[in-house]
Amino acid sequence: MQSFKVMKFGGTSQGTPERMKSILPLVADGGKNIVVLSAVSGTTNQLVEVSNLFKQGSSIEALQRIAEMKDYYGSYARSLLSGNESILLADAHIQSCLSEIEKCVAVEFTDKHEKIILAQGELISTYLFTKYATEQGVHAVLIPALDFMQTDENNEPDLHLIETDITKVLTENSQFQMYVTQGYICKNSRGEIDNLKRGGSDYTASIIGAITRAEEIQIWTDIDGMQNNDPRYVEDTQSIKELSFDEAAELAYFGAKILHPSTILPAKQSNVPVRLKNTMNPSAYGTYISNQSGNQEIKAIAAKDGITAIKLKSDRMLLAYGFMNRTFEIFEKYKTSVDTVTTSEVAVSLTIDNTSELPSITEELSKMATVEIDKNLSIICIVGDFITEKPGYLAKIFNAISHIPIRMVSYGGSKNNVTLLVNSEDKINALQALNQGLFTKVIKAPASTTVS
Repeated sequence: MQSFKVMKFGGTSQGTPERMKSILPLVADGGKNIVVLSAVSGTTNQLVEVSNLFKQGSSIEALQRIAEMKDYYGSYARSLLSGNESILLADAHIQSCLSEIEKCVAVEFTDKHEKIILAQGELISTYLFTKYATEQGVHAVLIPALDFMQTDENNEPDLHLIETDITKVLTENSQFQMYVTQGYICKNSRGEIDNLKRGGSDYTASIIGAITRAEEIQIWTDIDGMQNNDPRYVEDTQSIKELSFDEAAELAYFGAKILHPSTILPAKQSNVPVRLKNTMNPSAYGTYISNQSGNQEIKAIAAKDGITAIKLKSDRMLLAYGFMNRTFEIFEKYKTSVDTVTTSEVAVSLTIDNTSELPSITEELSKMATVEIDKNLSIICIVGDFITEKPGYLAKIFNAISHIPIRMVSYGGSKNNVTLLVNSEDKINALQALNQGLFTKVIKAPASTTVS
């Protein structure tokens, strides 16, 4: 298969017609590119609201919101496109997509209908962008994701089927220079419109990039790559130039919002590099993610809220085997992931972020141990290339936060992270202290000289 770049643009990159126009010079670079688009910013939230109104039986209000969306997108299309024929075709497409939503008035509303509604944002944005690209003389074609992106009976991407179908679509359209498709949406194993949920459009781009063995997967957002700390709480954060796949996955899982952890796996498995770029500042280097770590040892800090700690204490653990196995079987039974674990001879502490099954889990754990539950906690993850032959990392970390109570520490599970558990009220203070201790360079004053 011919080599492509896969370039994904989120909703903020299309937030206005002017921003959508600014995408074209980035993707029409002379190469063969596959462009993956999310819905225009705000659209998915509006569609969720419309869906909720139908669920509540508020059909009149739902139809009013749909009418407002027609007006908005009609205005958007007229600002984006210049030809009368293009505008008429765009209006017809917008009408067709929103009519699919209006049909929900006459049905008993189910999850199936909700997913049809949520798909319309991507179906509109990709059509508009393809029309604009064509008007500007780019040999572009829209390849619907619903023709090749499919999940299996476990709601996981059916990679074999996706590869077969996308290869067929690209071969049939080999005369085109640019391929535009939707992120997020797919069909399920029953042939119904569905979505990828985790990671959305980023995940779509990564799957396509991995299957086509792309030269690069580019994720375009509105910031200059992945930051070395949370810019909402820490001043003067810096973008990270290079990360390994494992480092990026750790940061994404533990709170870095720019990237979803699901995005990393397909790219890593096919060894296709991922580059994070900024549509508002395209000349910025961004972040390059590959199988190389780069030469910076401590890379970044991320935090994840809403953590619950579960402590199990039992004398039956002492010199016994099988206790841990029985413990994790309970979490597997209730499909609840465990983030971090620490153990002693008579106790196990672990953390989860999904508490929907916590009462049932607690009930079963109580049959084998004393259970303590602690909520309102945050995980702080320090990510880097922690090679044991180079001592001093832990000292730097703990010196930086010596004034902050640490509830739990996990270190050694991989060479890429040190994980700390703190009270959520201490999170911001901890992020700022770690930033100061790990990334701020102390400039020493020159030694004084005495003039005789």
